[in-house]
Amino acid sequence: MSDRPTAEFLNRRRFLGAAGLAGAGAMLPQLAQAGDASDPKITEVQDWNRYLGDGVDKRPYGLPSKFEKDVIRRDVSWLTAGPESSVNFTPLHALDGIITPSGLCFERHHGGLAEIDPADHRLMINGLVDKPLVFTMDDIRRMPRVNKVYFLECAANSGMEWRGAQLNGCQFTHGMIHNVMYTGVPLKVLLDEAGLKPNAKWLMLEGADAAGMNRSLPLSKALDDVLIAFAMNGEALRPEQGYPLRAVIPGWQGNLWVKWLRRIEAGDQPWQTREETSKYTDLMPDGRARKHTFVMDAKSVITNPSPQAPLKHQGRNVLTGIAWSGRGTVKRVDVTLDGGRNWQEARIDGPVLDKSLVRFYVDFDWNGQELMVQSRAIDDTGYVQPTKTELRKIRGVNSIYHNNGIQTWLVRAGGETENVEIG
Repeated sequence: MSDRPTAEFLNRRRFLGAAGLAGAGAMLPQLAQAGDASDPKITEVQDWNRYLGDGVDKRPYGLPSKFEKDVIRRDVSWLTAGPESSVNFTPLHALDGIITPSGLCFERHHGGLAEIDPADHRLMINGLVDKPLVFTMDDIRRMPRVNKVYFLECAANSGMEWRGAQLNGCQFTHGMIHNVMYTGVPLKVLLDEAGLKPNAKWLMLEGADAAGMNRSLPLSKALDDVLIAFAMNGEALRPEQGYPLRAVIPGWQGNLWVKWLRRIEAGDQPWQTREETSKYTDLMPDGRARKHTFVMDAKSVITNPSPQAPLKHQGRNVLTGIAWSGRGTVKRVDVTLDGGRNWQEARIDGPVLDKSLVRFYVDFDWNGQELMVQSRAIDDTGYVQPTKTELRKIRGVNSIYHNNGIQTWLVRAGGETENVEIG
């Protein structure tokens, strides 16, 4: 078959193009009027029409288009002394829907990424159990499995904002979160195999990374909805997400989701590890530190417009963002364009799932005036996302973790957008 387009083919393409514009014009007059009927991108054949493209053997594992090369995780080099115990951030401003592509899920490591051959990986269950067990990956994959969509948020997400606006981009202020479908075995199934002693109340989860990351987990949560996952978004976990095995602790802070999971010990009290005493505690205004603050409260952020996604066009626009709650489902999201004087209910579109992100939208017309945009999430327990002022009245400004205050973006007349705070 010739690769040269025929006159009939081209005429049909032009007809379809014109018909498509006419149809769009009936629905979106403002957008159609902005077009140009003599635009060579419509009237002339482009190279991608003229020449054969790559065959099916060229890209055996798909990658994003080269035109999306800026949609990547990014880090902030000055945040930590080195990259092995650091974080990079999900590009929230460049995503839509509720599922985060596996390759864009933020990373947080405490001792660098562990590369583990699944044939060599083992999961041990010991401590206050009737029968200590060791599972291979083949053993795990033969257990009853489930599929669940959950968000994972680092406790330090928005942590740089406690004392005021710091980082100019929702990728950096809120990008320590992602939302994927996990496939795994309920932890209860594994614990039932081992048999728990009556005095078992806590578990210690331990990773196989260089840090030996470990955290204490209440047994009540473990028996409720915790998964031991080996897949995400339909494929094996990525190495940076704990391949071949990780813990999934729905709605609770991310450091409990131990990656490269190798051991679960049952005990009668928490282990008081480094990560739950000197780290991952909330320093209060009176100098006391709260421990075991596991749940991530309701929170939201507008991803567009935002500093990395400024408004480019006057007239019709779409405001969008994400919301979540570690206590259940998001019931409603309110949005203001004028710094809180007037609020309207946003349209939530897509699945509303337990302890999962929701996507919200507000369609609006913009005439170039300055905007002060904010969103606030309300979950099904009635909890309302607080303002930063309300949060600081209780928590002070010395903490790093659990900052779920309302975020403000200032959209200037030219569309440029900045991270600001009101009052």
